[in-house]
Amino acid sequence: MGKRSRRQHSESSESSLDHSSLNSARGDKAMPALEMVLLGLAGIGMLLTCYLTYVAWFEAHPAFCSEGSGCDLVQASRWATFLGMPMAFWGLLTYVILAHLIWRAQRKPGTWTLIVFVAVCGFAISAYLTVVSVVEIEATCPYCLASFGIITGIMILTLVRQPPNWSTSLKEALVIAALLVGGLHLHYSGVFDAAAGPEDPQLQALAIHLTNTGAKFYGAYWCPRCQEQKAIFEASAKRLPYVECSSGGRGSALTKACAAEKVKSYPTWTIGDRRLTGLQTPRSLAAATGFDWKD
Repeated sequence: MGKRSRRQHSESSESSLDHSSLNSARGDKAMPALEMVLLGLAGIGMLLTCYLTYVAWFEAHPAFCSEGSGCDLVQASRWATFLGMPMAFWGLLTYVILAHLIWRAQRKPGTWTLIVFVAVCGFAISAYLTVVSVVEIEATCPYCLASFGIITGIMILTLVRQPPNWSTSLKEALVIAALLVGGLHLHYSGVFDAAAGPEDPQLQALAIHLTNTGAKFYGAYWCPRCQEQKAIFEASAKRLPYVECSSGGRGSALTKACAAEKVKSYPTWTIGDRRLTGLQTPRSLAAATGFDWKD
């Protein structure tokens, strides 16, 4: 009886030690303070860029920014979109990736190499856009500056932590960041897509003239000729007096504005009492509206 009692006491002690060891191991896996700060910054960055993405997609006015302020100028510039998506969306995607990687790094320390890459590249692109806003747009957006501060903080704290092979990773990340910024600059210079580059003064003036004279450009988002018509105006296409006619996909009912004009083909231009159908050149539109087009 005594031996059985001692055996049970021994097993109980061993079980207690096992539980203590398990709890200790779990305690050792608690996220360090620096990682918690990084995760918090990434979370704040997600909230900020999510709001800016909402503002861009729904054309809402940013809170605490007056009409015609730096926020409006920056958000309306050609640098505010990339590949048809708001630049804020790409920032949101960057913060989501960073948050995921920081959380994953608890179990896989090798993930810190990726964190260095993403943080440095995100910082480089944000720095480029900040310089553009100051030098080219000559205006700044507080929300964008806040995002720049957040990504800068994430990059600095990541390097302060000095993850494995951080020096080599930093050098490689700087090369990739330089390539990304260089490619982005060429994109916004119109090298890859004229619509993303600076506006041609004459096309800009014609597009504004068409709007001011009451001309309307009726088309559908799925119409290839309509896309060609916009492409002719390059970066000034957004200034055209475009009216969307398709309420859904191909074959859907006309929108009210197009039904009222009895639009039957795309593109259709109405200029006063005149109606022009098919793809129009800038010269033909200038002649129809009395604009002085110079070759």
